[in-house]
Amino acid sequence: MTAEIHHAFGALISRLTRRQNLARKEAAQAFATVLNNSTTQMQQGAFLAALRTKGETEAEIAGAWDAIYHLDTVKIPLSPRLLPVENSGTGMDTFKTFNISTAAALVAAARGVCMARHGSRSITSSCGTVDMAEALGVDVECPAEMVAKSIETAGIGLFNGMSATVHPGALGRILSRIHFGSTLNIAASLANPAMPTVGLRGVYDREMILPVIRAMKAIGYQKAVVVHGVADGAASERAGMDEASVIGPTFCARLFESGDIETFTLHPRAYGLGKGDPGDLAPSGNMDTEARRFVRLMCNKENSLRKEAIMLNAALIFYAADMVADVDHGLEIAANAMESAETFDTLRAWVAAQNRDPETGLQTLEKWIQ
Repeated sequence: MTAEIHHAFGALISRLTRRQNLARKEAAQAFATVLNNSTTQMQQGAFLAALRTKGETEAEIAGAWDAIYHLDTVKIPLSPRLLPVENSGTGMDTFKTFNISTAAALVAAARGVCMARHGSRSITSSCGTVDMAEALGVDVECPAEMVAKSIETAGIGLFNGMSATVHPGALGRILSRIHFGSTLNIAASLANPAMPTVGLRGVYDREMILPVIRAMKAIGYQKAVVVHGVADGAASERAGMDEASVIGPTFCARLFESGDIETFTLHPRAYGLGKGDPGDLAPSGNMDTEARRFVRLMCNKENSLRKEAIMLNAALIFYAADMVADVDHGLEIAANAMESAETFDTLRAWVAAQNRDPETGLQTLEKWIQ
């Protein structure tokens, strides 16, 4: 570290506190400084907080992605015949839910969508994407090449965003030490080794919807839906989730292949959804309980708000990928998948494919079946 770097980085922080935006190249250089640990950790934290307080622009998010993807992400090309789709949330939302995105991805994969996922362990809740996959028997520390094989053979795979096999540099170090929503959470979730061009993404703040979908367009996404759900009846009046909500409105933006972006709002009651206790969506805090209930849902042994949340988020994957013309049709496909054996069969195939020890992985999965 040199005094010149510290002073230059401090000047950048001062600009942000004056609500001055950074160009994409400036943001990329700043995040490279963070990833390379080239300035003090105090300044790194101040930079992330100042950027979040100001409010990130699409150029700043895209610049952060440039640094993470090019400096600290392995590149795993998939077969040209596949059209990979991703669904994930940024985390750091105020209403914590069970692991909706993993369940929705399995429903989509069961109906032929190639799901190339990229997630992390939980930082602020007990039910992170990687934590859940691991509890189900998936090998979340396997080489990235094995994830690609799982995507190609089972229709779904998960790159562990906090593993050195995926991000060999500093990303895991940084994400494990911050406990507030930041540009880094958003950009890191976009740094997928398979680089999908279609995605459903949840954000922790309604104000982030348009900057994120514009950033996705800037880094190469061709089709996408970005959502922020509201939890009506929650303890906090402003409680929101990085998923589509069945207990309140969901604010959305859609990126079309033409490059156009449109905004819209979903109301669950318009689809016959959302009649139940909002608390049913919250994780129990016990991973064994969550894994057992997750498998019950995949086996169609539960009709609840949880099942409705899975269906709605899976429907939006179909919608983002242009498989359906409207959310109603997507819900119909999701319901059919969940009410057949296809979703659990896809889960079993995933555990077997993304595993250095398939037998042990499948034994782990079997113990949750009731």
